[in-house]
Amino acid sequence: MADKPWSGRFGDATHEKVEHFTESVSLDKRLYRDDIQGSIAHARMLAKIGILNPDELAKIIQGLESIARDIEEDKFSFDERLEDVHMNIEAELTRRIGDAGKKLHTARSRNDQVACDLRLFLRREIQAIGRLLTGLMEVIVKVAEDNLDIVMPGMTHLQHAQPVLLSHHLMAYFEMFARDQERFADVLRRVNISPLGSAALAGSSYPVDRWMTAMELGFEKPSRNSIDAVSDRDFAIEFVASSAICMMHMSRLAEELILWNSQEFGFIELPDSYATGSSIMPQKKNPDVPELVRGKTGKVYGNLVTLLTIMKGLPLAYNRDMQEDKGPVFDTVDTTKSCIEIMAGLLPGLKVNKDAIMVALGKGFITATDVADYLVRKGETFREAHRITGEIVSYLVSTGKTLDTLGMDDFKRFSPRFEEDVFNYVDPISSVDSRTTYGGTARKNVFEAIQKARSFLNDLNHEI
Repeated sequence: MADKPWSGRFGDATHEKVEHFTESVSLDKRLYRDDIQGSIAHARMLAKIGILNPDELAKIIQGLESIARDIEEDKFSFDERLEDVHMNIEAELTRRIGDAGKKLHTARSRNDQVACDLRLFLRREIQAIGRLLTGLMEVIVKVAEDNLDIVMPGMTHLQHAQPVLLSHHLMAYFEMFARDQERFADVLRRVNISPLGSAALAGSSYPVDRWMTAMELGFEKPSRNSIDAVSDRDFAIEFVASSAICMMHMSRLAEELILWNSQEFGFIELPDSYATGSSIMPQKKNPDVPELVRGKTGKVYGNLVTLLTIMKGLPLAYNRDMQEDKGPVFDTVDTTKSCIEIMAGLLPGLKVNKDAIMVALGKGFITATDVADYLVRKGETFREAHRITGEIVSYLVSTGKTLDTLGMDDFKRFSPRFEEDVFNYVDPISSVDSRTTYGGTARKNVFEAIQKARSFLNDLNHEI
């Protein structure tokens, strides 16, 4: 039976069912690197204030570093009877170096220890996600740049609305992921605060130097309130919320890839290396990768609700419910990273079917708004121009014709304001190039947007 750190208070041993029910080391052992990093900083501070002598400090650091190596080389055995990663490492440290190991927990509680570990972990993972997002955004810019000549049906309500550049459509996702970058960077500011030295909840009677440990660990500053420091999980909730928004963006992109890849659209073909087949239907080429991204988005949403629910009724300060925070956080990290990576790998291999897109452009009277705008330029009110154009569309529907098949006589039947130059407004490419307002789909605009995006990415890469 492993000794508990609180064994002096209890007369009976912990029931084995309780040990199994309360353990978290099977999950939180992935915090070992952060736990050891935090412990070394804490030990150096203890040496500074005279709790540890130089020889004890050296032994502790050497012992912790040897434990880290053993864990990384899969030579360390975690014991669930010791509950968590913190007690496993502390017990092993004491076994290796003797009584000096028993001094490490002076002026510290597992409450501020785990909060510190989780912040260190999230800081590292948010930075990793930022790098992955930058890579995905670079891929989007490249695909957009390679397809600047392709005009496609822009849609609202999943119906043809107005012509847009495929590149403009793709760059909309660049904007979404740029906002995600900003959100993660903003969350990182609130993650990067040290709770170490807050102890259980009230702070410490020892003369601990919280600024020293904060600086040792690369935090911006120590937390201002010891109770808040150990009971706060806002930073984890914010991270998962930001991840949920990012996953929502990826899910929307995944949905469009699924639609565009279908026989009904035929706008794109997914690369063979990022598609799968059917066990029964030999002709199938399934978009399983984007479908799984779409499905995994729901997991991250669930993680957010889980964290919010865990925290919603907790009185201050620490409560054991908070042990359950790490599962949703770890799963969100893993899911978000894997989805960004897989989408960044898939997109460069897309084959764009320009012919199918051109056929689609001929459907749905996609330049009808341009015809109405033409009449306005000729002196008609917009509402009257809208009515006239609606009558033209009704006529086209009843006759099976399209806008580009109408002659001058046909146009004149609906308004004397139509002249020969109306045919320029019916052309989808002319329609696209007329949208020169800031942020519009004109080729000149989109080319400039791509150049600005490249500059934005260069700045991100320099920050990383």
